[in-house]
Amino acid sequence: MGITEEIRARLVELGDGEYRTFQIKLTPGVAPERVLGVRVPALRKLAMELAGREEIEGFFASLPHAYYDEDNLHALLLSEERDYDAAVAGLDAFLPYVDNWATCDILRPAAFRKNRPRLREDARRWMASDRPFTVRFGMGMLMTHFLDQDFRPEYPEWVADINNNNYYVNMMAAWYFATALAKQYDAVIPFLEGKRLDPWVRSRAIQKAVESFRVTEEHKAYLRTLRRGSEKT
Repeated sequence: MGITEEIRARLVELGDGEYRTFQIKLTPGVAPERVLGVRVPALRKLAMELAGREEIEGFFASLPHAYYDEDNLHALLLSEERDYDAAVAGLDAFLPYVDNWATCDILRPAAFRKNRPRLREDARRWMASDRPFTVRFGMGMLMTHFLDQDFRPEYPEWVADINNNNYYVNMMAAWYFATALAKQYDAVIPFLEGKRLDPWVRSRAIQKAVESFRVTEEHKAYLRTLRRGSEKT
């Protein structure tokens, strides 16, 4: 039995019917027949078990995977990669096959934490893709790694300049600006005050920020005035 068949058999054993029903509702873009219903803790445990095996490259090469759960396991295995070049090469091969928000958002490569200067350029490259979940991933990396000490004023410009009608891309843009309001308020509030953002993204970002415990009450009060102003126009 090859590595891919071995992994598939393990995933079938780990499938949970109740969780499968939940996952199908949560990821409407994924065909139900592709969902086995493996819970994330079980996937993480399996990923840790498989990470050191030489033949895992055979699983990585077996794209597209038959099951959504295989995609999530692939994402978790890539997240364990400590070598930056290997992580990026793996992502560039895998991202074109990512077709849902859950698989996209579980991708958190460990190699990125110590390679931010290089990650900045790769994140921008991914954000320029014509594939919505590659764009979402790039934006997510910009949000995760570049809103604290490595923040630069041009980064929110990169997000604002993305013109994409995909719901999941726009939701990530809203999430980015809501998080940025908590961490870099002075730098990003002009984007909400003006007309730099898509109206839907702007409205959703304000909503998320107002609901966030990380945004101060003073800032929330001002954001509510912006929301009321947009509702009147």
